[in-house]
Amino acid sequence: MSPPALRVSDLSVSYGKAAILQQVSVEAGPGEVLALLGPSGSGKTTLLFAVAGFVALDTGTIEIGGTTVAGPGTHLPPERRDAAVVFQSYALWPHLSALETVAFPLRAAGERPEAARAEAARLLDAVGIGPLAGRRPAELSGGQQQRVGLARALARRAGLYLFDEPTAHLDAATREAIQAEIATRRAESGAAAVYATHDAGEALAVADRVALLRDGRIVQAGDPAEVYERPTDRWAAAITGPVSILTVHREDGNVLVGGVRSAASVPGGAEGSVTVAVRPDWAALGGDLPARVAAAWFRGPHSDVVLDTPAGRLSLRVEGRAGVRPGDPAGWSLHRVWPLPD
Repeated sequence: MSPPALRVSDLSVSYGKAAILQQVSVEAGPGEVLALLGPSGSGKTTLLFAVAGFVALDTGTIEIGGTTVAGPGTHLPPERRDAAVVFQSYALWPHLSALETVAFPLRAAGERPEAARAEAARLLDAVGIGPLAGRRPAELSGGQQQRVGLARALARRAGLYLFDEPTAHLDAATREAIQAEIATRRAESGAAAVYATHDAGEALAVADRVALLRDGRIVQAGDPAEVYERPTDRWAAAITGPVSILTVHREDGNVLVGGVRSAASVPGGAEGSVTVAVRPDWAALGGDLPARVAAAWFRGPHSDVVLDTPAGRLSLRVEGRAGVRPGDPAGWSLHRVWPLPD
């Protein structure tokens, strides 16, 4: 059996007296994409930089492809780790052209200059900016600079790629293009990747596994469906996507709202009041549950509707126009919930 592409065990990192990462353990399997999802300041970049070799550890170990690269008595420099980084800030050398930037890691690995430039040109073509090979960073847009950074990382031919919020400063169209490019190129290489982001939609879309990071600790880890559908607490529910937190009544496993039985159920637990998470697609307009419309917005392909219910405020999504206005009474239905700790 192949070793994990990345194994981080009991990792702690501090800057001075400030603890940034605390007892973090996480893995990425061969060819797997692990997304680190968390707000600014949660420790995502520090974790990536520790893996890359830019940050020293207080405690713990890091293995890449079965080789210990950091731990007690061990700290391999970045160039000796089988990992490549795509920085949030692009980190391009201002005096080098795009071609020279991408050729640099190839030449550092011992490629002849002609061969390195030829491979760099191929990689720039692959990420869609071949005609811009002679331009320097100041002559490129943000999206074009990000593509240069991606091509430079791919030139490392690493077994593990580290993406530090690579689309954070891009417009929506460019962000989607870069995400698609990253997915395509990484899949072609067969490498594993760790993808740090604060965007839940991005994390769920690109990852095989998602780790939720809060205040330097892993709060929850699992496949995208698991962390979205079965969050461990309110914070995990909120950071993984739109959610309503309701207080419902449990009776024989059934969920009651305002004394009316819904189609949802909550297995196990005591009878009575229970706090639950409800995603927008777990409820619908139309049904026997009572509510009043608090707000409604037409978004084109769908409408977002907010209801005031006996269980609390609920957000749901309706295809096309909702046909309701604030103040209207509205029936609704509930077919799924997930219980949360109080």
